[in-house]
Formats: sequence, structure tokens, C-alpha cells
Amino acid sequence: MVINVEYNQLDPLLRATGHPDGDSNCETGYSPYPGNINQLILELGPYIEELKKTHGAISEFVNPKYTDSTKTAFKSSTRLECMMQDYPKTLPPSAKVGFTVMDTWLAYAPVKNNPEDAAKVPKGNPYHSATSGEMAIYRANSLILRKAGAQIADPVVHTFNGQEVEVWPRVTWSPRWGLTFKSVKEKVHGNSSVSQRSALVINGQNVFLEGLSLDGTLVVNAADEAEVKLTGHIQNKGWTIQHVDYKDASEKEEIRIRGFKLEKIEQLEVNYTEPGNHSLSA
Repeated sequence: MVINVEYNQLDPLLRATGHPDGDSNCETGYSPYPGNINQLILELGPYIEELKKTHGAISEFVNPKYTDSTKTAFKSSTRLECMMQDYPKTLPPSAKVGFTVMDTWLAYAPVKNNPEDAAKVPKGNPYHSATSGEMAIYRANSLILRKAGAQIADPVVHTFNGQEVEVWPRVTWSPRWGLTFKSVKEKVHGNSSVSQRSALVINGQNVFLEGLSLDGTLVVNAADEAEVKLTGHIQNKGWTIQHVDYKDASEKEEIRIRGFKLEKIEQLEVNYTEPGNHSLSA
């Protein structure tokens, strides 16, 4: 059966099936079993037919959490639970169920820890904070552009709110520019490059990198009917990153939990509202 296994069930499952050490770290220092983030993709037709049979009922269980190893007192109230990832258990043996494994940088960057708790995370472990979450977006977009053929500068390391993170070029784009790697790759041509201190914002469907060399900040806004080619060398003072302490009450909360803010010193912002072919070159 291809199925996600809940963390609290993995160790006893392994021990009961010939693995006496259970879920122990291997020579890499990590569990040899891939983690799952419970992203389920269902084909609606078979799913509806299955719901007609099961009425959406999933087997239930309890997962008590105790205050200590004596298991004499509960840490919190124990409740009846069921797991959506148990859905395959109701499917017939003929059902097609598969899974996809992705690198962490592409698929997983939760934001759930406040700055104070994140700073206590041992070095080398993920912070899962507003700081690391935003930096993960820049990293992912930079790596995607690099894999598409652009020259993207390596990151530098900075510490924000006690968290040491990689700072990549600040690259963002709207979903209509690129939802898949294929669509991104189709829009990156020539010998395009982005320096580490740069910020690139693409808000448009048909914007093409055609040998763009960016050292600074470029913001491109384009209507869907406009086709824009970005070429040449663009350089300006750009946006700088300013450190902000999470205890600094003079800043807004969304800035404090980030641990930094962008000082927009200089930028080139272009707007293409008319249909047709356009070119930005310097």
C-alpha cells in the first residue's frame, strides 16, 4: 500500500515489521525515510465514487500526549482523531496511488515560529519563521531561474532576529508569469544574470529575459496583451536590507517578525499597459 505514515505510527510500524531499531537516524544523521507534508492530489471522478461508498468516513484513533515517560498524566486533552492521508486505505487494490519526492527548497517552508522561539532552534535546523520563510521564497525563485539558464549570484549569510539565513537575490514573480518550471524556462533566454544585491519583480504574463544583466532593482508591470523583452545592463542603487529587532516597538509587527525591512533607495520601474511588442534595453 502506498500511503503516508503519521510520525507517531512510523516507529512502532517499523519495529513490528522486522526493524528492531525503529525510526533511527542513519549515517547521514537523518531518518532514512522521507518526510511527508500531506499534500494530496485526487482525481475528482474516482474520489466522488469513493465518497458514495464511504460517505467520507475515515477510521478514527487517539494519540494521547503525556507529561512524562511515566504516562500517568496527560499533557493535553486526548481527542478522537482521523487522518485525511488514510484515504487510500478505503481504496481497492486496483487503485492507482503514487507519490512524488521533492527537495525541501522547492516544496517546504512553513512559517509557524515566532522570532524568540526561532532563535532558540539549534544551528543547522530549520527555523520555520517569518524570516526563514521569506528567504526561502527568494532562494527557490533564484534556483528556478538558475536551472532555467540564468546566472544567479550565490547568496550571502546574514543574521536576523538571531537566525542565520542565506540571502539570495530578491526575485519574485506573479503566478501568471510562471506556474511551472516549463513556463519559466520558456521565458529565460540568452545570457541573463542577476547580482546578489539585486531585486527583480515580474508582474506580467509575457515578460522575457533576453540577456538581461541586473545589478540593482527592476520592477516590471505588463498587461497580458503586452510582450516585453528585457535586455541589456541595468544598474542602480537598488533596495538595501535593514536589520530590525523584533522587540523594536517603533516598527510594525509584520516588520518585526521578519527581522528586516527593505529600504527602497533607487529602482527602475516600467509599466506596459498597451498591447504589442515592447523592449527594455539599457
